[in-house]
Amino acid sequence: MALRMSLVVVAWMGLLMTDAVSAGSETPDWLVTSVKTPATVVAAKEGKELALSNGLIRRTFRLQPNAATVAYDNLMTGQSILRGVKPEASVEIDGHRFDLGGLAGQVEYAYLRPEWIDSFTGDPNAFRFVDYQVDASEARFAWNRKRYSEDLPWPPKGVSLKLRFQPPANQLPGVTAIVCYEMYEGIPLLAKWLEIRNDGSKAIRLNKFTSEILAAVEYESQVEQPPRWEYPNLHIESDYAFGGDCPSNSNETTYWVSDPQYATQINYLRKTPVMLECRPPLGPNVLIEPGRTFQSFRTFELVHDSTERERKGLAVRRMYRTLAPWITENPILMHVRNADAQSVKTAVDQCAEVGFEMIIMTFGSGIDLENTDPAYMDQIKDLVGYAHSKGIELGGYSLLASRRISDKDDVINPRTGKTGGAIFGESPCLCSEWGREYFRRLRTFVEHTGIDIIEHDGSYPGDVCASTSHPGHSGLEDSQWQQWQVIADFYHWCRGRGVYLNVPDWYFLTGSNKSAMGYREVNWSLPRERQIILGRQNIYDGTWWKRPSMGWMFVPLTEYQGGGAAATLEPLSEHLDMYEAHLAQNFTSGVQACYRGPRLFDTDATRAVVKKWVDFYKANRTILDSDIVHVRRPDGRDIDCILHVNPQLQTRGLAIAHNPCDYEVTRQLRLPLYYTGLQDVAMIREREGQPVRYELDRQYNVTVPLRIPARSMTWLFIE
Repeated sequence: MALRMSLVVVAWMGLLMTDAVSAGSETPDWLVTSVKTPATVVAAKEGKELALSNGLIRRTFRLQPNAATVAYDNLMTGQSILRGVKPEASVEIDGHRFDLGGLAGQVEYAYLRPEWIDSFTGDPNAFRFVDYQVDASEARFAWNRKRYSEDLPWPPKGVSLKLRFQPPANQLPGVTAIVCYEMYEGIPLLAKWLEIRNDGSKAIRLNKFTSEILAAVEYESQVEQPPRWEYPNLHIESDYAFGGDCPSNSNETTYWVSDPQYATQINYLRKTPVMLECRPPLGPNVLIEPGRTFQSFRTFELVHDSTERERKGLAVRRMYRTLAPWITENPILMHVRNADAQSVKTAVDQCAEVGFEMIIMTFGSGIDLENTDPAYMDQIKDLVGYAHSKGIELGGYSLLASRRISDKDDVINPRTGKTGGAIFGESPCLCSEWGREYFRRLRTFVEHTGIDIIEHDGSYPGDVCASTSHPGHSGLEDSQWQQWQVIADFYHWCRGRGVYLNVPDWYFLTGSNKSAMGYREVNWSLPRERQIILGRQNIYDGTWWKRPSMGWMFVPLTEYQGGGAAATLEPLSEHLDMYEAHLAQNFTSGVQACYRGPRLFDTDATRAVVKKWVDFYKANRTILDSDIVHVRRPDGRDIDCILHVNPQLQTRGLAIAHNPCDYEVTRQLRLPLYYTGLQDVAMIREREGQPVRYELDRQYNVTVPLRIPARSMTWLFIE
């Protein structure tokens, strides 16, 4: 075995289940207490096995007669995730399919007993395991930390394990396949991806690949076909994601399929979806030239220890903090409606006066990030310089996919052979001549002007293209992969430069900072009062999978998509109550909104209100940016409440309660304090009042009396 000793490989600590942690043990809860157990690679059975573990999960590999996963354990619950052995991956190269590793001989696929493994054999037609390498985890791309963010490590602390395979004898000379894993400290999470290295004398074509094949234990057993299957209790996500604004809608690579080897399942048709396959929906059908290496997308596997909605959501939010810590950047931003010099400078001056931190020259403002005329870029550079002199970051809006360019440059519909029928109706191909020039222009514009933010609307949604004349892809089969590569490379480049990315799509793992919290745009043309309740509902619903900093809200200071005077906040001083309601609920939830208009205030009184809530947010920024526990959803009938929690802070929690009613409401509010980390006693003060001692019950709840005036709000600091 070849092993680079960059990490200590510790001695084998027992058989498969010896360090399993039961749910009732004294092991710290990783969502409450920082777990510092390092991720390690452990050698076992005289070199025949390796175990990749961090104390929360463990994945074990048998290396002889070929390499394969033979155990995958949830150490938090003591449950096995795996019920059978499969290949580590599979590839189709030059039209021929190969497994990577794997072992044959398992007869029963409902469960896997360790003593069976010694009798398993290798497949002579599969890629064979050669050696492995252990190292520290590495950054997927650079992150330039140029603004406030949470103090998180990048790359995340962890260990890397790479298993190297070579093709069957006399096939694909010079080709090497590497199955790569990373496991991270303090979270039940691992990453997996595939690399294909071509050191041969001629190019090879990677037609298809499946980078993860996992025979998982079923979540449910059904004799008949249910209307909807429940999948195993794992969160599976990859950075090959687009076309949605939540993990499930943007997930393009996760497939739960039936396992034909599982003959003893109780489903009559043997269709229980218990085998995980991670693969692109199309292609990639890429050519790997001699001397080049292909790298797949990365699949991230988060192992849940509960089926409870809030806990699973907190786990996913922790995953994003770990894998994409730039999501904790949360600048206070304004959308200025006009991009002329005077309008921008007025907005800069007002932002500086009240404490805003960033301005986006918004859609319809006249900003043109594709205009690389030196004189125009110099004008924007001067505005950026003026903004920086006042401590304000400045950038602008660019539309990508949801527009038509030309018959030559738009995506070609494979059903018609013509343009049209794309996800947004019409869309340019990112690999067309126009697409290549578009990204060249954006890079030039950023480098010349020094802009700090791009709002990238209509980001690549996953369109395929049947053109055979676009320079960046050869045809339909590689069109999706190559277009994703273009957008991913650009976002990586922006992250390395510190360019903030507002992207209404799920590109967080590829480098974007923020997406829409989730709202219907036309709702901002409804009467002002309805906007307020709907806005709080959007925040409540949008933070099950997002941290507050990951989603933007919207405040139309001027008329937006109709609605007239009843929907409009301008003149701001005449609707100060509704303006303050927007400010209050956004800032106290930790969610930054796009305040779209020509100004933030029009009178001294308006300025004072804006500054009041900016100051409140900045004074409590760390806890307000922390995770939200959902207490009661807004319904317009009674109080609603969210609870920010962070067991690492002095202020462990901050509860925000609203009374939408036309009358004063008195309530006994039960607050779930488990995720604050408090065990027995909480000191709670309302607003700036005196702290009151509360004893937690055995479910870690306290009950606090509240009296909230009509159409008002209050907050509770918990220490």
